[in-house]
Amino acid sequence: MQIILALLIGGAFGMVLDRVGATNPSVLGRMLALRSLGLMKAILLAIGVASVLTFGGQMLGLVDVGHMSVKATYAGVFVGGLLLGAGWAMSGYCPGTGVCAAASGRRDAIVYALGGLLGALAYTLSHDAIKATGLLANLAGGKVTLGKVPGTNYESLFPALPGDVLGISLGAVFIVVAFVIPEQIAPKDRVGVHAPF
Repeated sequence: MQIILALLIGGAFGMVLDRVGATNPSVLGRMLALRSLGLMKAILLAIGVASVLTFGGQMLGLVDVGHMSVKATYAGVFVGGLLLGAGWAMSGYCPGTGVCAAASGRRDAIVYALGGLLGALAYTLSHDAIKATGLLANLAGGKVTLGKVPGTNYESLFPALPGDVLGISLGAVFIVVAFVIPEQIAPKDRVGVHAPF
């Protein structure tokens, strides 16, 4: 039943990604170039609502904090983030949107997804060599949160700060920003000047 539920939720999420234009590299390119921020607004709103519901649900006892998983912080995360951002800018896809676009039949996305699988294989094969560089050594205690989340054993950078309240507050900030930022920041293209996206 859990697998069926995961497939249904994943399919619904993919449908929403496609509906808001996240599977179109031109839309993603315009967002990254700050020429059309509709998709960014949708992403910020989704993160904000999810944060408010998750941490609010934890405070009300509706969400089991045992399901919360904090990933370790290490230098490799920053290097990987830079590589992800560069790949996103060059291809017009991030891993989630690339898989959704491939499922919709886009040939470039199928190539992108295959490239991602090859990259994952290369990382797996070179994991020991990468680990030897120290890029995977924990920073700031490894699995650490900003504020203390009740019912968890994770260390926090600011133990006096309630993690649930911080999560709700940051979620509210994301929601406000999603409504405040304009659809466009950069000026529209001038007539006769062709943009790359």
